[in-house]
Amino acid sequence: MTKSGFISVVGRPNVGKSTLVNALVGEKVAITSPRPQTTRNTIRGVATNEEIQLVLVDTPGLHKPRNVLGERLNKLVYGSIAEADAVLFLLDAGQPIGPGDRLIAERLAKSGAPVVVAVNKTDQASSDEVLGQLTTAGEWDFAVYVPISALKGDGLEALRSELEGLMPEGPFFFPPHMHSDQPDQLIAAERVREKYLSRLREELPHSLAVVVGDIEERDNGVLYIPVSIYIERQSQKGMVIGKGGELIKTVGAEARVELESLFGVPVFLDLRVKVEKDWQRRDDSLNRMGF
Repeated sequence: MTKSGFISVVGRPNVGKSTLVNALVGEKVAITSPRPQTTRNTIRGVATNEEIQLVLVDTPGLHKPRNVLGERLNKLVYGSIAEADAVLFLLDAGQPIGPGDRLIAERLAKSGAPVVVAVNKTDQASSDEVLGQLTTAGEWDFAVYVPISALKGDGLEALRSELEGLMPEGPFFFPPHMHSDQPDQLIAAERVREKYLSRLREELPHSLAVVVGDIEERDNGVLYIPVSIYIERQSQKGMVIGKGGELIKTVGAEARVELESLFGVPVFLDLRVKVEKDWQRRDDSLNRMGF
């Protein structure tokens, strides 16, 4: 009998949720960066062995919202928890447990789903810090506590075993070879956005949204991908394009290489920068952008 289930991966921004999902799946299904709010959608990564399928739902970091986008991202997280067979709650080993972590813990205690707590980034923390996190988090009395390093792979087999033990009996949701159910448009948009995140400063990464239109396979076998890069103010346009167009060319070239490897065909990325004033605060803009 096979087992399968959905696992909601939750935590504060920047605790390593996307890195962990990628590590457990064995493929890059979610973009990563040091920036908070890198994840803006629920991304499903699928990890399958002969008898058990884990559907890991990578979620945005829970935070105190400052705008309509932040409110919508938090709702995505709460919706994911409500539908999960189990929850994987990530803590940062090097950061003190704070009000945000405690708020998540309270929500999870009321959810009724079994919770596995993973203390991540043990490779960047002392043994005393890791022990302190485990001791403090242990007061929540969840099912299991596992110290891990998603980046280095430490503790992942123990974590995987704990998650597999919580899965209910049932058929697989996805074919065994499938690693994610993301549509091609979202994959392309996220790869372009990822290339910008490490290169933009201050608040600009939060003001940037990437939307991909209809992808078209041309007669010459090239995949044409139209990409709209949205910013909130005209003054940000030059920063996103770069001097002499250098930044947008670099971003396009790097994203194209990754997408050609994923799709297995030549890709033409048509990148266009557009101003959508205060899009993070406007329902009509967020609706059109698919948030």
